[in-house]
Amino acid sequence: MLTLRYHRGTILSGDVRLPHSVWDKSLGSFRAMALYYVEALEYLRESAIPFDDEVMDPPPCPPMKSSSHPREYQVAALQAWVSAGRRGVVVMPTGSGKTHVGILAVVEINKPVLVVVPTIDLMDQWKRRLELSFSQKVGEYGGGTNTIAPLTVATYESAYLRAEEIGNLFPLVIFDEVHHLPSPGFSQIAELFASPYRLGLTATYEREDGLHKDLPRLVGGKVFERKVADMAGDHLSPFRIEKVYVDLNPEEETVYRSNITTFRQYIAKNHITMRTPWDFKHLIMISGRNPEAREALLARNRAMDVALNSNAKIEALRRTISENEGRKALIFTQHNQLVYRLSKEFLIPAITHKTPKNERAEALNAFREGRYRVLVTSKVLDEGIDVPDASLGVILSGTGSKREFVQRLGRLLRKVEGKEAKLIEIISRSTAETKVSTRRRGDL
Repeated sequence: MLTLRYHRGTILSGDVRLPHSVWDKSLGSFRAMALYYVEALEYLRESAIPFDDEVMDPPPCPPMKSSSHPREYQVAALQAWVSAGRRGVVVMPTGSGKTHVGILAVVEINKPVLVVVPTIDLMDQWKRRLELSFSQKVGEYGGGTNTIAPLTVATYESAYLRAEEIGNLFPLVIFDEVHHLPSPGFSQIAELFASPYRLGLTATYEREDGLHKDLPRLVGGKVFERKVADMAGDHLSPFRIEKVYVDLNPEEETVYRSNITTFRQYIAKNHITMRTPWDFKHLIMISGRNPEAREALLARNRAMDVALNSNAKIEALRRTISENEGRKALIFTQHNQLVYRLSKEFLIPAITHKTPKNERAEALNAFREGRYRVLVTSKVLDEGIDVPDASLGVILSGTGSKREFVQRLGRLLRKVEGKEAKLIEIISRSTAETKVSTRRRGDL
């Protein structure tokens, strides 16, 4: 009789050819990616082929019971996921309790679970929440630790490196910030895991490169969605978004106009449109072999560097902090160079990807406790920071990514009685940054 087995991220089916399988001469068996485990089971049952199933090998697991009290929309999200076959993506704003939906899924499946997260900060955050909810020790894969438990949290990087080894241990896998999953490399986590139950959590489903279209294959399609505007005031803090425009000084204006003109003349002469991210990537590829294209691209970068980092923005930030004295504020920039400049000039803590873990933890703890009132960061805090009483955000510079914008707004929206969040964009007037700002706002 056929016996299904797991082997290094694949399903072995002996001499029975299953959907998506190929013959492996060295193993003397047909094999398919572990991703297709559920499909293999369905095929064998529908074909009335007798078989033994030895694929999953989960660790011993106590009953997964939690005393949490979910909100109505969190229960609705879980029910939508269950109705979709316990596979799929739940899309909800930052601060609305996506972690709570994950906990409900753990209780629903009542079997070992792996939670995959993008950062060490989020790994620590999930670990604390799971230990509090289930009163049991949580395993870790990441940050130099490799321990398995019925409840385990791993970074995407560690799950990718260990996928072949642990891909049959967890019937349920939860991908937090699931928009990371379709990226090259990380998609192999989903492909090499046999987990029949899969839940993706994110505030922003779409990716600018279009790779989110692979999520239905990897984890399941979108099964539930709530937008920021649907929840503000009830389950999230009310908020307002303001734009503050500043003018480049004469020297900056000269540098900006000279360089942006060089760029625009090149794309006009070569009939290049810049309507999508793919157009820009195509230009980057051309620049590798075309000196004129390379100079045009460098000119654009110099122009945007002036627009994003103008001196007038620094003064506008100074006024903004003064006018909002008493609010806890997060300042977001595009590049680390500006982070360090602001940290030095305003005497405020800076957090970048280069900040050691212990320094980052100390800065965030001091911010939560009120010893620091302002933090400045580039992109590292777009995900994975939980600061309920932060109420002011300032975007000094950023990309046109809607996901980045929603994540930065989400840092401010966790519900606190009496809080109104405010997000301020400081934009260089009459530059390409105005279009960047319009593009990232999108439909909230």
